[in-house]
Amino acid sequence: MHLLLLGQSLRKVDLAKCNNLDDIRSTIKSFAIANPNVPTIMCKGWMHFMTPEGVTAAMIDDIDPRPIFIDASSLHSCWCNSAAIEVLNVADVPDPAGGKIYRDENGKPSGLLDEGAMMSIIWPFQAKSSPKEERMAAIRAAVQEYNAAGYTGVVEMAMDEEAWDALVTLSEEERDLAIRIAAYWLIKPTTDLEANRRQVQRAGELSRKFNAETSPNLRLVGVKVICDGIIDACTAYLSQPYSPLPANCPPPIWEQEYLEPVVKEADALGLQIALHAIGDGAIKMAIDAIEKYGTTGRRHRIEHLELASPRDAQRLGELGLTASIQPVHADPSILQDWPKLLGEDRCKRAFAYREFADAGALMAIGSDSPTSPWLPMHNLYVATTRQSSRKPGYGKTVNEHFRLGLCESIVAATEGAARSVFEHRTGSLEVGKLADFVIVDMDMDPAKLLEAKVKETWFEGRQVWSENTSRVCKSS
Repeated sequence: MHLLLLGQSLRKVDLAKCNNLDDIRSTIKSFAIANPNVPTIMCKGWMHFMTPEGVTAAMIDDIDPRPIFIDASSLHSCWCNSAAIEVLNVADVPDPAGGKIYRDENGKPSGLLDEGAMMSIIWPFQAKSSPKEERMAAIRAAVQEYNAAGYTGVVEMAMDEEAWDALVTLSEEERDLAIRIAAYWLIKPTTDLEANRRQVQRAGELSRKFNAETSPNLRLVGVKVICDGIIDACTAYLSQPYSPLPANCPPPIWEQEYLEPVVKEADALGLQIALHAIGDGAIKMAIDAIEKYGTTGRRHRIEHLELASPRDAQRLGELGLTASIQPVHADPSILQDWPKLLGEDRCKRAFAYREFADAGALMAIGSDSPTSPWLPMHNLYVATTRQSSRKPGYGKTVNEHFRLGLCESIVAATEGAARSVFEHRTGSLEVGKLADFVIVDMDMDPAKLLEAKVKETWFEGRQVWSENTSRVCKSS
């Protein structure tokens, strides 16, 4: 998950229920009319299937003269109006490594930035546009949302200087912050080997200061590398071209020649390595790099694993890797374009969780919020039924034979997630462990998980959220 991005997203216009361009325009217009004094209109939840013909600034320029930023649900793309493009000042900026600033026939930015441009331009702009106090407030709000959902610990997967500064100060000022954080430092893509090395060195420096001995509830445990994009945007790295466009086989965000030195440097510093890999080409490249340079037993991890080959599913277990999965991404209601983009045969390999578990990989379930809903029971519902939690009754399943059992899903979301970052104090209810637990009113039937209700959340033996008060409980 992503703490600062989640906190910031809570204040953005939500487009998740939109179905098409007209819905998007209407939703943003209604917000603009109701909020005339907001200087910038920030939106979230746009999905590519809502705008099948693509997007441009011109499609939203007439809604409002203020800058409009529309984050894709995946956070891998941002759709901007002309005012937002002007504020970003990217007219003469070359495409960043691993990303793209889309342009019209005249070379003018057309309104879409993706992948490496998100990491190098959009995320830093949004973070730096918020004063430190606002960033702290956003993180505090994210923690409260997570406590209310039943979480007492998170694995933060895109940490950078602005987020880290706010998080450290918040944890110092609010000692009763009811969350344990194991963070991975985002390594932004460049083609400069020395610059990449310095990013990894920075993670090592922070890890030496914030670790299990010195700061057990706020640790910097490793590095995160986003190796490829997403299938819906045709930016995931595949071994074969996308179906409708025979020549369309985009490269990874991180080419192998730049990825491997980062993996080697991070492992040498004793850091854990988390590699985002969605397409089968990226998954193989990521596993190859860890096999070549990773130390056995470090619990290095592959994030997402949405289209793994049978052989790479086996290698996860053979190499002792963590399969870090987010079942909410396997919701059939958001995969409408996959058959068109991949073909029916490749879709049969989607989200092969059963194979990962059977191969002996350490299974860790997370939410990847704010890219997806973060209610844990909804996550477990998709993991165990392969049906839609976003649209109950949607009527389709995604490769039901790859589903997980309810008990193993619960373990993956608790003990598995904790073990993946060597958090031995929590993850299960045992004598000697910290009293982190949640009280849930639920039926142990996968089909009824959407009806489950979190009643109370407890952190180190104190109640930090209760349904009865619908608020975070302060320590006495």
